[in-house]
Amino acid sequence: MQLGTWVLSLVLIFSLLGQFSESVAESSSTPQAPICSEEDRASLLSFKASISQDTSQTLSTWTGRDCCDGGWEGVQCNPSTGRVNMLQIQRPDRDDETYMKGTLSPSLGNLHFLEVMIISGMKHITGTIPNSFSNLTHLTQLILDDNSIGGCIPPSLGRLSLLQSLSLAGNHLKGQIPPTLGGLRNLVQLNLARNSLTGPIPLSLKTVINLQYLDLSYNLLSAPIPEFVGEFKNLTFIDLSSNLLTGEIPVSLFGLVNLLDLSLSNNKLTGNIPDQVGNLKSLTSLQVSANLLTGHIPLSISRLQNLWYLNVSRNCLSDPLPAIPTKGIPALLSIDLSYNNLSLGTVPDWIRSKQLKDVHLAGCKLKGDLPHFTRPDSLSSIDLSDNYLVDGISNFFTNMSSLQKVKLSNNQFRFDISAIKLPTELSSMDLHANLLVGSLSTIVNNRTSSSLEVIDVSNNFISGHITEFVEGSSLKVLNVGSNNITGPIPVSISNLIYLERLDISRNHVLGTIPSGIGQLLKLQWLDVSINGLTGQIPSSLSQLTGLKHANFRANRLCGEIPQTRPFNIFRPVAYAHNLCLCGKPLQPCKKHGSMGQ
Repeated sequence: MQLGTWVLSLVLIFSLLGQFSESVAESSSTPQAPICSEEDRASLLSFKASISQDTSQTLSTWTGRDCCDGGWEGVQCNPSTGRVNMLQIQRPDRDDETYMKGTLSPSLGNLHFLEVMIISGMKHITGTIPNSFSNLTHLTQLILDDNSIGGCIPPSLGRLSLLQSLSLAGNHLKGQIPPTLGGLRNLVQLNLARNSLTGPIPLSLKTVINLQYLDLSYNLLSAPIPEFVGEFKNLTFIDLSSNLLTGEIPVSLFGLVNLLDLSLSNNKLTGNIPDQVGNLKSLTSLQVSANLLTGHIPLSISRLQNLWYLNVSRNCLSDPLPAIPTKGIPALLSIDLSYNNLSLGTVPDWIRSKQLKDVHLAGCKLKGDLPHFTRPDSLSSIDLSDNYLVDGISNFFTNMSSLQKVKLSNNQFRFDISAIKLPTELSSMDLHANLLVGSLSTIVNNRTSSSLEVIDVSNNFISGHITEFVEGSSLKVLNVGSNNITGPIPVSISNLIYLERLDISRNHVLGTIPSGIGQLLKLQWLDVSINGLTGQIPSSLSQLTGLKHANFRANRLCGEIPQTRPFNIFRPVAYAHNLCLCGKPLQPCKKHGSMGQ
């Protein structure tokens, strides 16, 4: 019995040994992920050394020998070779606290197997783009946007033949777009927006035939838009806005049947909007505002079945407007025809009857009463300023449950402002330069405690006192200048903690300046000029370090101006015509007792 037990034990031991040896053999045959290349590690650490400050704490994770073990944040490697193939450092959305200070180290050009480099949104990375980046011949994405990089775009980047995305937007780049970028035959996305680039769009770019996304906006580019842009048949997005481009809009652009978004605003373009615009069957957004375009808005836009945003404002377009059929432009949500040579008289039926979100018809020579919109509940923003409208306010806001912004300034409205009932979601109201009467009490008491952020009722005939302000106000702008307002500035103005702009100039306001204004730490603009204010400028105002403009002129103020920035460096005219203000920037105050010596 004992012999049998002994034999069974031996069999069990040998069986376990066999399993162990097999497991050792298997583990030894499984390839281990190699640690990162010493050259790559050294290149990354050189970049880390070139960054003097990193609030993202990304680079603090770059420790240890192995940059491929997943512990180095933003670094990825090819698991079979141990070479770094991705470097991705990005600021999170809506995060203003994250940044890096420093430069782009040329050593990054030694990451020879890098396929993706994204260093984006770090705000304070300065210096230039190193020429050594042209050595990164495996690169498919080079994203360096929203930093503070200066200098010129290196022509040598044109050697990166595999590059599909190049984004250098939001920097301080200058000089011309290098013609060598025409060598990037695989490029799908080119974004050089928000820089200071000059000169023409280079003709050599015509070879980049796979381009789908082109953004050169907010630069200083000049010369006409090249015809070859219309040959990029895959283009879905073009933004050339806010440049100095001249000439006519190339007809070739209107053969881009895949184009979704076309923005050419804020240039010096001339000629007509071509009839061929109706061929852009995929177009969702057309922006050509602030140019020198003439002629008529073509009827062919009625064929644009997907167009939801149309902005042709601030040109020289003339009557008549096209007679858009009832079912024309069925997707339209936002239209802006403001400041052309249009004499509409009344709002066209095809605009009034659509379920629109934004209607901007400023300076279109509208007359008579405010229009009646068929679907008022959909409206979010209305601008009918700079017209000749006189009435129709009593029922205008009825059922405008979604309205957030309204501009009716520079018309000829005569009504009591305290009698109108405003929509509950309204955030901005501009009624300046009309003939309004009444007091502010109803608007301020019922509205500023919720959503209203902007009130501009300046240049009217509003009277009464400035009402008390309750806590919880959202007001950022309060402009009641050039009215007939009397009484003091209420002490409760200190409740407007989000206020950025306060203008009560050219009224009949009396009393002293409340010291509580010094608690409005977001204030950037303060104008109390041409009133009857007495006493001193409170020393508490010295806390308003972000103030960019202040005007105390033509009151009855006396005493020392706060001797701190910015008050002691404003122009003397800001304090002129008062009783006895003194101190910088005016004459020094007289010391006590000096009169008796």
